[in-house]
Amino acid sequence: MTELNIQEILKRLPHRYPFLLVDRVTEYERGVSLRAIKNVTMNEPHFQGHFPGFPVMPGVLIIEALAQAAAILAFVSEDKYGENAAVYFAGIDKARFRKPVTPGDQLELSATVSRRRGGMWQMETTARVAGVEVASALLMATLREHVQ
Repeated sequence: MTELNIQEILKRLPHRYPFLLVDRVTEYERGVSLRAIKNVTMNEPHFQGHFPGFPVMPGVLIIEALAQAAAILAFVSEDKYGENAAVYFAGIDKARFRKPVTPGDQLELSATVSRRRGGMWQMETTARVAGVEVASALLMATLREHVQ
């Protein structure tokens, strides 16, 4: 079991506040699977308008958190490009939302590789709160050299 703290996540993902949606990787196995957490707090900017009086984390941000977890798995699994690597979201299938996510929840993110061909990854992802599934999706991404 291998973990990544926030400093190690920042080395791998280009995202920064307010768009960094993974707080800690609790375990991963290169090329196989990853588990991570995202702490949901009331001070996140989207809760001001989504929705006043009943704050709910937007579904697109839950999917983005899952995509970031999947990207971290691709980064830690393949060292082909080193620090010049970038993971690009390529597609989404079978997205489902089962329960609302609200401030105070801790999203438990998981990504499992279901297919890999060259630089293309397909991952089954799931978000849970207290062990109960709140969302899931089949995500496709590609790992490429980032050219500035």
